[in-house]
Amino acid sequence: MGIKVGIIGCGSIAKLRHAPEYRANPFVDEIVFYDRNLHRAEELATMFGGTLVQSVDELLEDPTIQVISDCSSNENHHLFSTEALLHGKHVLCEKPISLTIEHAKEIVNAQKASGKILMVAHNQRFTDAHQKAKEIIRSEELGKVLTFRTTFGHSGPEKWGINKTNSTWFFQKERSGLGVAGDLGIHKVDLLHYLLDDEIEQVSAFQGSLDKVNENNAPIEVCDNIVCILKTKKGRIGTASFSWTYYGEEDNSTIIYCEKGILKIYHSNEYQLEVIAKDGEKVQYHLERIQTNDSQPNSGVIDAFIESVRLDQTSPVTGDDAITALRVILRIIEAAETNLVVTIDEESIL
Repeated sequence: MGIKVGIIGCGSIAKLRHAPEYRANPFVDEIVFYDRNLHRAEELATMFGGTLVQSVDELLEDPTIQVISDCSSNENHHLFSTEALLHGKHVLCEKPISLTIEHAKEIVNAQKASGKILMVAHNQRFTDAHQKAKEIIRSEELGKVLTFRTTFGHSGPEKWGINKTNSTWFFQKERSGLGVAGDLGIHKVDLLHYLLDDEIEQVSAFQGSLDKVNENNAPIEVCDNIVCILKTKKGRIGTASFSWTYYGEEDNSTIIYCEKGILKIYHSNEYQLEVIAKDGEKVQYHLERIQTNDSQPNSGVIDAFIESVRLDQTSPVTGDDAITALRVILRIIEAAETNLVVTIDEESIL
């Protein structure tokens, strides 16, 4: 018998990633949808051949539902994911895991108390180019990593979100909380931790609401751009920029500079990974295209989560991994607000 899935929140992330990837997974039999806007749940149930419920409690109290995808907005993750775990469900939570470390720890504590599997949807780990880059870095064929630069930007969540207007929750501080840093930046922080087998330890940053306005034509309450300088525990230094104002073309690239050469990831449209040796020799890899707002290949997240559930294995992106990334993002925002270089430690943010 296959796995029965419940999805909480039927916005764009559920419609374009979670639901189609669950439907494509051979071990998933049924999807049940919930959204506080009933018509959204109805739309996805029709689109993906699932069913719907009219309350979260119906999902959580259904003993036949084994796993839950929490696709709610950021401020609700700690409520829905915690309750789902405590009701004995395995949980895939969208990123960021929460808006505060305190709330994130509620989710992780619920996971530990329940013994169920928790995974957070930091999807950049799963692309072929990033996995190949990690393999090359780990082999040290280019020597040790010295510096890096990464960016993630597109034209804004109002183009991606379900309502396609400037009233999007991403622009509202009480719901989005962290602006572009929590939407796009946290992906790259997690990716750097994954690629480098390291953790960011010190940060400085500048941020601004440079161009985006809300439905009242006022500047949004959260940053639409943030640019950072980062230092890791192993002494690597680099830069990161995250933007909702890359108009015309998305940029999701990372460059890793090593002792014996350079790794360029998603820097070229033709070659998703380029290795450039110190002597100028190039090895170019034609791999899968990374997900963009306009192109939605399988992210690998759902398949990895279902595999963890089936085999009763620790998820490849744990709650602790997600807290580590969130802690860095919170300190980046603090650095931008205080004009200080900020050191990250486990007890610095509650």
